[in-house]
Amino acid sequence: MRILVTLVVLAVVGVGGWQLLPSQGDKNRTITVGTTDAVTDLDPAGAYDAGSWALYSNVFQSLLTFEPGGVQPVPDAAKSCAFQGGGLRTYRCVMRDDIKFPSGRRMTAEDVKYSFDRVRKINSEVGPSALFSTLGSVSVEGTDTVVFHLSSPDATWPQKVATGAGAIVDKDKYPATSLRKDGGLDGTGAYILTSYKKNSAAVLTPNKNYHGYLTSTGRPIDLRYYADSQKLDAAWKAKQVDVATRTLPPHVLSGLNPSDPDNRVTESDSSETRNLYFNTRTGSPLHDDRVRRAMAWLVNREELAATVYEGTVDPLYSLIPTGITGHTTSFFDNYPTQSVSKARALLTQAGVTTPVRFTFGYGIGRGASAEEAAALKKQLEAGGLFTVDVKGYEWTDFQKRWASGKMDAWAVGWVPDYPDPDTFGSPLVGTDSTMSTGYSNKAVDALIRNSRQYADRGRAAGDYRQIQADVATDVPLIPLWQRKEYVVSTEDVGGGQYLDDGTGVFRLWRLNWI
Repeated sequence: MRILVTLVVLAVVGVGGWQLLPSQGDKNRTITVGTTDAVTDLDPAGAYDAGSWALYSNVFQSLLTFEPGGVQPVPDAAKSCAFQGGGLRTYRCVMRDDIKFPSGRRMTAEDVKYSFDRVRKINSEVGPSALFSTLGSVSVEGTDTVVFHLSSPDATWPQKVATGAGAIVDKDKYPATSLRKDGGLDGTGAYILTSYKKNSAAVLTPNKNYHGYLTSTGRPIDLRYYADSQKLDAAWKAKQVDVATRTLPPHVLSGLNPSDPDNRVTESDSSETRNLYFNTRTGSPLHDDRVRRAMAWLVNREELAATVYEGTVDPLYSLIPTGITGHTTSFFDNYPTQSVSKARALLTQAGVTTPVRFTFGYGIGRGASAEEAAALKKQLEAGGLFTVDVKGYEWTDFQKRWASGKMDAWAVGWVPDYPDPDTFGSPLVGTDSTMSTGYSNKAVDALIRNSRQYADRGRAAGDYRQIQADVATDVPLIPLWQRKEYVVSTEDVGGGQYLDDGTGVFRLWRLNWI
């Protein structure tokens, strides 16, 4: 009887297991993924945004990458990487010897050096060169060893190597001092980009010649780009996409039901934040920090989260989000309630004429950015203290406008480059930051540098608590909210929970047919 029962159980398990495995016919069946993220440029030296890096993490390799949910990177194009000696200033990587570019030429240490050097030489205004602020020089030893010589201690350097900024390009295909403009892309990642139409679609085919951290590549992917959340929602409802992510409209996300048998819904915590940034340069109407502090007294995050985003984001009260080392609530501590009277007093001290008029820009199609801009305009104009001229811009134009200081204020989401508070430091509030606010505080810069000397990242928490306190006083930005991550797929697609986990890697290869 026990033998009979065991056989029955094994038969049931066998049936269940068979149902969970994809059929041979599904192996080459394309999974269609829809998103509102845009790709700024196919060249890794020319883009520093979530949409571009999502593509890079699938078609390029870096020396290192992140495991799902990982904090420390692991080798990908490298066999091993480690700091040499003391001081966290020399980082040495030994490469794999079996990686070839699409041309058939083997990847060498010279390609790695070339890739890092060209990011800094090109120094695109919307590129990732700011991530390499601590890189002094790169040298090679033979064909397989590359050495990064840092200008100051940087415990976060391995994480920066693992980002889209560290994508390794073929030195024979990419110009040394300018961006590649022929529409081509030669990477060695999990996928080959077989077709691309800007703002429309990217067709990705599994790279059978991939060698690296992954044990296998995924299903063919058709990545479709939509101009706004409403168009993505329409495509989802029309069953034109199998997976929808980043991002559906708030009212759709708030109405999702994880128990719906027809869909798979993944809701998870995220470290993505959104801030209101200010042009602090001389001549800007927001140059005086008292004017910016007055604005901080008027912003109502709870209202934004509850009305514009319908509970799909959480109010954020500091530079560093919940879940990241060093997080505080510095803006709540300094500006606990909305107060027109306190804002008016600060403007009186500043000696400015009210209402203070300024321009406020946002990226068209970036989630509920238009509705958010309208809500912030209403909050900031309360009491007649400010007049806000709101205008939306196409994504690439929007990036160039904030980079060149053509707007007084702008709201932008920030997807962390890697799971460390450092990614919220120098790129956002350091001198010559990626956000180009013109803000510069020597004490903040010193704290950022000091924090990088700790291999034990918990020891950097004190520096980041002070940075957040300084930012709440100087107000080069106002934190607005922290996103919750949503991925929706049809019932026959699995792996959505691994797609985006806050490490900066967009794992299309984890999607599969069930």
